[in-house]
Amino acid sequence: MKMFAAFAAAFLLVAGPASAHLPVGAKAPNFATQAALAGKAFGFNLKAALAKGPVVLYFYPKAFTKGCTLEAHGFAEATPEFARYGATVIGVSNDEIETLKRFSQEACRDKFAVAVATPKIVQAYDAALVSDGKETGLTQRTSYVIDRNGRIAFVHSDLDYKDHVRLTLEAVRKLKAKPRR
Repeated sequence: MKMFAAFAAAFLLVAGPASAHLPVGAKAPNFATQAALAGKAFGFNLKAALAKGPVVLYFYPKAFTKGCTLEAHGFAEATPEFARYGATVIGVSNDEIETLKRFSQEACRDKFAVAVATPKIVQAYDAALVSDGKETGLTQRTSYVIDRNGRIAFVHSDLDYKDHVRLTLEAVRKLKAKPRR
């Protein structure tokens, strides 16, 4: 496991920066996929989640790697604040559902769900991590804030996990101040 983590960390350093993403104002592609929360699998549907409030949809490369685990811890700690503004947080990666069940407990601390990024979802959100012109099979580290109208309100794409939680929370706070169209 340590060897895999070292390989993944080295690989992510070689991968180019994530630059492609959906633009602010674009209609967020609707999707349904398998997800896990507190170790239990369920079906996640973006449209249904948006009916409850804004959604923070964040793509991350690989469960149980250092940066992805630290990012999940950050989102877990901030979950009460996101909930205060009516936002749902959902992490998305190419990991299998069994891995995500464990990740939802251990890294997400049972606070928010993580979902399977199918190839269709990755393509729709332009979230494939590319290195040397080739897709790696991983997703970029890109965070989207989607407003209740299904529009992209904010995007942050950076392989460094450190600002994703803070910036998405700021974007959600700003949304709360705007009336629904």
